[in-house]
Amino acid sequence: MKLLTVILFFCIGMSHFGYSQTFELKGEVKDQYQEPVAFASVFLLTVTDSVLVKGSSADENGAFRFSDIAEGLYFLKASYVGQTSENLAIEILKDTKIGAVIIEQQAELLNEVTVTSNKPVVKREVDRIVFNVENTVISQNSSWDILRQTPGVIMMNDELKVRNQATTVYINNRKVQLSSEEVRSLLENYQGENIKSVEVIHNPPASYDAEGGSILNIVTSKNLSVGYKGNINAGYTQGVFPKYSFGTSHFYKTKKLNVNASYNYTPKKDFKNTLSNTNFMDNTGVTSIWDTDFDQVIRTNTHNAGVSVDYEFNDKNTLSLTSNAQFQPNRDADFFQETTIKNSVGALDSLFTTGSFLSEQKHNVSGDLTFKHQFKDQANLSVNAHYTNFDLDRNQDVNSDYFQPNGSFLRDFNFSTIADQQIEIKTAQIDYTDYLGNVFFETGVKGSFIDSESKLDYFLQNNDSEFIPNLSDDYTYNESVYAGYFSLSKDWKKWSIKTGLRAEQTESSGLSVNVSTINDLSYFELFPSLYILHTINDHHSLSFDYSRKLERPRYEDLNPFRTYSNERTFKEGNPNLRPGFSHNFNLNYTLNQEYYFDFYYRDNGMYISTLTFQDNNNFVLRDITQNALESTSYGLDFSYGKSITNNWYLYSYISLFHEDETFITLQSDEYSYKNDFNGAYVDLTNYLTLSKDGTFKGELGLVYLSGWLQGSFIQEETTNLTVGLRKSFLDNRAVLSVSANDLLGKYNSYVSSKYLNQDNRYLVVPETQYVKFGFTYNFGNFRLEDNQRDIDKIERDRLD
Repeated sequence: MKLLTVILFFCIGMSHFGYSQTFELKGEVKDQYQEPVAFASVFLLTVTDSVLVKGSSADENGAFRFSDIAEGLYFLKASYVGQTSENLAIEILKDTKIGAVIIEQQAELLNEVTVTSNKPVVKREVDRIVFNVENTVISQNSSWDILRQTPGVIMMNDELKVRNQATTVYINNRKVQLSSEEVRSLLENYQGENIKSVEVIHNPPASYDAEGGSILNIVTSKNLSVGYKGNINAGYTQGVFPKYSFGTSHFYKTKKLNVNASYNYTPKKDFKNTLSNTNFMDNTGVTSIWDTDFDQVIRTNTHNAGVSVDYEFNDKNTLSLTSNAQFQPNRDADFFQETTIKNSVGALDSLFTTGSFLSEQKHNVSGDLTFKHQFKDQANLSVNAHYTNFDLDRNQDVNSDYFQPNGSFLRDFNFSTIADQQIEIKTAQIDYTDYLGNVFFETGVKGSFIDSESKLDYFLQNNDSEFIPNLSDDYTYNESVYAGYFSLSKDWKKWSIKTGLRAEQTESSGLSVNVSTINDLSYFELFPSLYILHTINDHHSLSFDYSRKLERPRYEDLNPFRTYSNERTFKEGNPNLRPGFSHNFNLNYTLNQEYYFDFYYRDNGMYISTLTFQDNNNFVLRDITQNALESTSYGLDFSYGKSITNNWYLYSYISLFHEDETFITLQSDEYSYKNDFNGAYVDLTNYLTLSKDGTFKGELGLVYLSGWLQGSFIQEETTNLTVGLRKSFLDNRAVLSVSANDLLGKYNSYVSSKYLNQDNRYLVVPETQYVKFGFTYNFGNFRLEDNQRDIDKIERDRLD
C-alpha cells in the first residue's frame, strides 16, 4: 500500500515538474443557438498542410483546453457526430482564450416539426461505444427502453446483459445501486428526453475496480439554469395481483448549491409458480420420481430515499455528499408445495405437502463524500470516502406433512430458523488526472474494508423446540483490498490508444464456528488493459480491446447457512469459494457507422457458479455456489438501427454465441463434467411516432432466445412479444403510459439438468404476463438537469 501511494504522488510531482506549459489555448464549442456541444472533438492543425498537431475532447459543458503549444499560426476545428465547424485561423503568441467554435447543427423540416436528427448515432471511442440519442426519434421513450435497444445489450429475465454477462447501470458515472428489478422500475420512470447518450463499456479501464463486468453509463443532457423542479409519479401493474408504486423527487439549484431529494414507496404482492421434476437413480436406472408444484406469494413494503448535495466553493473546488437509504420493514412470504413420489414404473408411493412462512426485515444505508479540486492547468484531484451499513433479519418456519397414496397421514416434520446478517463497508479513494504533453494521464489509489457477521440458529419443532448445533453456525468474514492504478491515452488522426495497469492486494479471513475452520486468503494481482481504435476512412473502422478482470464471491454466497423450501430442498452458501479471474477480448468492425460486427472471446477461468445437485441416496436437492474448473464464452454480434420512415425506427440485434462450463460433480462418481451450449438471440423492436407533434409514441417488440446455459442447466427457447403506448401532454409536463408484456405466453421455459446420475428440471412462472400503467407529472422548471445519483461502490454489488 505504501509503495502504491509513493508511486501516485511521484507521478503527480513528475507531471508538474517535467511538463511545464509554454502557451495555452482555451475555448468552447457551441452550436448556432449558442448551446454547448458536449464532448465534441477539437483539433489543432497546421496551416500549411492541415496536419494534426493536437487533438482533444470538450467536456460536458463544451469547454476545451490545449497546453504546451509552440508559437505559430494554426487552424482550429471542431466536430461532433459527423458535423464539422469551419477552420478557424488563430495565432498563438501567448496564453490565449477564444470565444466559441461554432458547429452548425443540421436540421430537417418534417411536417412543420424540426428535428435535429432522425436516428440515433453510434460513435466508437477507444474504450467504449457511445450511443447518441438526444433529439432523435427514440428519445421520447423511457430510459429503460433506450437501454434495451442500445447496441450490444440484451435483456433476459428482466435483467440487462452485455456479452452474455450481467451489466451495471450508471447515471453520469454514478452507479444505480439497486437490484435488477428496482433498476428497471427506476428507468421506466426516468424520461428519455433527459438522456444525451448511453456509453457501453465492455472492458472498463484501469480507473474502475478490477471486479465487475461491463458498464452501461447514461449521460444526461445538461442545463445549468438556476431554479427548482420536481415531479410526482405513480404506477399500477395488473398481473396475478395488483401492484402499486408512488414516488416524488425535488431539485433546487443556486449558483453554488445543488440539492436533490427523492422518495419512493413500493407496496407489492407477487405470485410465482414453479413446477419441478427430479428422477432419483442408482446404477440400475431411475428409482424414484418426484414431481413438485410450488406456489409462492410474497408481500413487500419498500421505502427508498436519497439526497444529493453539491456545493461549489469556487470554480476550482467542489464538495459533494450523497446518501441513500432503503428500508424494508417487512417482507413476508407464504410458500406451499405439494410433492408426489412415484416408483420407477410410475406408481404412486407417497406424497407430502410443505407450508413455509418466511419473514424478513432489511435496511441498507450508505453515505458518500467527495471533494474535487481543479488546478490552474488541466489537472484534477478527487478525494472520496464511503460508508455502508447493511442489516438483514430472517425468520423461517417450515412444516411438512407426509401421506400414503390413499391420503392417510403418515408423519410430520417441522423446523424453524433464525438468521441475522450485518455488513459494514468502508472505502477511501484518491484520483488524479492530468496531461503529460498531449498524453492524457490518470492515476489513483483506493482502500476498501469489509466486515461481515452472520448467524443462523436451527430449531427442530417436531415436539418441543430443540436447538440443533450442527445445523447452526456463526460466520465472520473480513476483507481488505488495497489498490493503485495508472492509465495513459493518446489520439492521432486515425488512431487512438489507451492502456493502463491496476494492482490490487487482497487480504481476507473467514471463520466458521460450527466447522471450526478459518479460511485466510492473501493475494496480489495485476490487471492490465489495452484499447486500440483505427479509423480506416469515413466508412470503415476497426477496434480491439483487452482486459483482465476479477470476480469476488458475494457475501451471501460465502455464508454457509441454508435457506429451505423444505427439509429436502435447500440452498446453502460455501465459505470455501475463491475469487475468479477472466481474460476478455473484443474485436469490432464498423461499416458506415450503421452496421456493427463484434466478435468477443472470454476465458472466464474459475468462474463462480450456482449449481444444483441431487443426492440420490438421501433424496435431497440442494443449490450450492462453487468455483467452476474452467469456463469460456465467445460469440459474434450484429446490430443495425434504421429509420424505415420518418415515423418508424427499427432496431435489430442478432447474437450467435457459445457458452461452456466445466464443474466438479459433487454427487457423481465422475470428478468433472463439461456443460456447453450454442445459441442465438434475436431482438426486433419497432419504435413508432403516432402523432405529428411527437407526443404520442408506440412500441412493438419481439425477442427470441434459442436457449441459455445456466451452470449445470440448459434453458429451453423463449419468445417475448411486447407492446406499449406513451402520451405526453400539458406541454410535456404530464406523461401517461401503458404497456403489455409476454402477449404470447412464451416468455418462460423449462430449465433442465441431465448428465451422469443427475436428471432434474424446473419451470418457473412469475408474473410475466401483465399490463402496466404509469403516470408522471413534472412541476417547476422541469427542464433543469438535476444532480441525482447513486453510490458507485463495487463492494456494494456483493450485498444480497
